Amino acid sequence: MRIPALALLLLVTVPISTTARTPSPARIEATELNRRLLANPSATATLRQWCAEHGIADPVIHAEVIKTPPPAATAAQRRELQVDAREPLGYRRVRLGCAGHVLSEAQNWYVPSRLTPEMNATLDTSDTPFGTVVAPLHISRRNLAAEMLWQHGRKPPPHLFRHRALVLDAGGHPIAEVIETYRREAVALR
Repeated sequence: MRIPALALLLLVTVPISTTARTPSPARIEATELNRRLLANPSATATLRQWCAEHGIADPVIHAEVIKTPPPAATAAQRRELQVDAREPLGYRRVRLGCAGHVLSEAQNWYVPSRLTPEMNATLDTSDTPFGTVVAPLHISRRNLAAEMLWQHGRKPPPHLFRHRALVLDAGGHPIAEVIETYRREAVALR
């Protein structure tokens, strides 16, 4: 196949832009945080580690509870949680943050009957993150969905990615379903 001389000249003299192919540092950070969150049993513990690695002197994760009427759990959520329509569910909507940075927004439908009375009281009365409260149950996660919200551009949008997961106790019983949306502040900690 012969390439016309003008096309060959353009190929040689026009610089190839690497910006379209080279991800920005923020995108690299977002990809790494997404990978870690999907691979670990506790988002709270992962965020605490993330903050520590990014120079936050006191990487304690706080849950700012957003008081809102709880949305009804869907039939699919109840099926995933292995509860019938009569089983009461708890609900929390929070912003998880560290040192004044809001890292994620989360909705959490949980099964109070599978938690201790002390755990339920803590969830009802404090800003302690769910993952911290239920850590004694030796939790794990089953990821149900992961959606990358950052589709285009080098500058991060307000929301980077969203996860939906089941939180399981040590026996593999579902204790909660969470929907977590991670914010750009998570990649701008320095």
